Amino acid sequence: MDLFGLGSDSVMDRIVRYGGSHSTPSLGRSLLIGSLGFCLTSLCVFGTVAFAERWMYRNLGLTGAYAAWTVLFILLGGAMLSRLVIGPDRLWRFQLLFGLAFFLYAIGWIGSYFTLRGVAGEWVGSIAGSILMALVIALAFNVIKTFLALAAILFVANSAGYFLGGIFFYSMQGKTGMILWGLFYGLFLGAGIGLAIFLAQAPLRSRLDNIKS
Repeated sequence: MDLFGLGSDSVMDRIVRYGGSHSTPSLGRSLLIGSLGFCLTSLCVFGTVAFAERWMYRNLGLTGAYAAWTVLFILLGGAMLSRLVIGPDRLWRFQLLFGLAFFLYAIGWIGSYFTLRGVAGEWVGSIAGSILMALVIALAFNVIKTFLALAAILFVANSAGYFLGGIFFYSMQGKTGMILWGLFYGLFLGAGIGLAIFLAQAPLRSRLDNIKS
């Protein structure tokens, strides 16, 4: 099953059809694109929390506000991180992949948090969200054998960014604290996503290297 056309066979076919032109991000570039791209996304979302949270709760309700933040993450994050993907037609394909991955991540996180509450809900949410995101990535790139490794990477990155950012928020409070929370969350989770996508495309990079040699 290759729902998004991101498996190595599908990408190789498109590269041939488009004349062999493609960009292959290195590990360092993948980490940079992931961390900076998702950081900008996170700052935009956390900025709306810092400056418009009360307005959103009053006009959209709790569910509507969380839905709006999830949509912002999906639209901005998908656009920012699409350069992680090798091959033509990557923007809309990755946008669909990231949309599903982050939607399930958000369901896992929010569902766990509002069920358990407190720190326990946050930790379980980080685990559940990371597992769901990793599963979508592994299936989309046809690398299900790397699922556990991807889940571990995303869990560590997500937890580091979320809880480190939370330390700054709870120590500083206010709008500045919320922006710093978004900064750390975006940098760490973005780096984790960049690394996960890089590893998920290892079979494709190997095939491309064999062609070059």
